[in-house]
This record gives sequence, structure tokens and C-alpha cells, in this order.
Amino acid sequence: MGKIVVTEFVSMDGVMDDPGWSEGTRHGGWSFKFDRGAEGDRFKLDELDDADAQLLGRVTYEGFAAAWPSRNDEAGFATRMNSMPKYVVSSTLSDADATWENSQVIRASELASFKERFEGTLLVAGSTQLVHALIRQGLVDVVRLMVFPVVLGEGRKVFPELADPATFTLTSCGTAGDGVLLLEYTAR
Repeated sequence: MGKIVVTEFVSMDGVMDDPGWSEGTRHGGWSFKFDRGAEGDRFKLDELDDADAQLLGRVTYEGFAAAWPSRNDEAGFATRMNSMPKYVVSSTLSDADATWENSQVIRASELASFKERFEGTLLVAGSTQLVHALIRQGLVDVVRLMVFPVVLGEGRKVFPELADPATFTLTSCGTAGDGVLLLEYTAR
């Protein structure tokens, strides 16, 4: 059975909306106002290196597919992003639409069975609707958050409203750069 790891940039008030300015929201690009430092860069590269594939919602997938294929970097982050397998959860795309290298489409109704069949770690970044669906279905094994020292006051939250609480145990905590918290929680 696979392990699903959700990783998000989040504000102090739980907003994950548009940290990189790709969606054009009023507060978009908020994560770029802070230096996450070498520790934060290492945190992101390590989690990508530890993953066997990415699991992405359609909107995040399309944004990543438009940006990453043309990027190069010395640390190897772009190379890893482009070369690793990617599964996009969509009700509208077909495999023919998933043109970013090593991409395949799956349906939301297949998430539980896909996790059951998958061997390895699936990394989920961004993908608000997908993250909410995974949490509601109890499919998330690990949550990694980079909490930036900003309160946005509006925007999509990282966690959905739930009928029953989802509980986690703090497994790692650190800081990076300009007071960015690096948190890791494991599902109970």
C-alpha cells in the first residue's frame, strides 16, 4: 500500500491559496516575501527525493506542467520534478491531455484503490480540492507544512470542514529562514 504525504505552504491562519502568484489572487505570491533559507530549500528537496511519484489535482498539475518543463537548477529540483511519475486527479482530463513527462490521469473515485495498489510514497502539493478529498476519506498518512509568518485573512484553507476530527501526531518541528516553521505530522 502506498503512503500519501501532503506538503503545503501555509499562512499562520491556515491559508494555502496562491503562495506563488500563479493564480492572481489579491494576496498571491505571499510566500515569496519571506526567505525560507537553506533549511527550507533542503526540506523541499528532501521530500521530493523521498517521494516515488506526485499526486496532483488538475489545477496544480496544469500550473506545474506549464512552469517546470522549462526550468533547470543546480540542486536538481527541476530535474526531479520533471522526471518523476505524476498522477493527476481529474474528472475532465484524459491521459492524452496529460502531456507533462511521465503523467497519467486517475479519477477521484479511484483514490482509495489507487493508494492500495501503489507501492511507495505519493507526494501531494497544492491541490486544494484533492487534499480536502484525501483528508475526508482518511487517506493522508503524513502532513508537512511550511508555515510562513503572515496572516492573510482570506483564501482557501489547507484543511476542509469535517464531520469528524482527523487526528495527527507531531513527528518533526523546526524553523528555517525568516521564521518559517517546518512541521511534520503523521496520521494516528
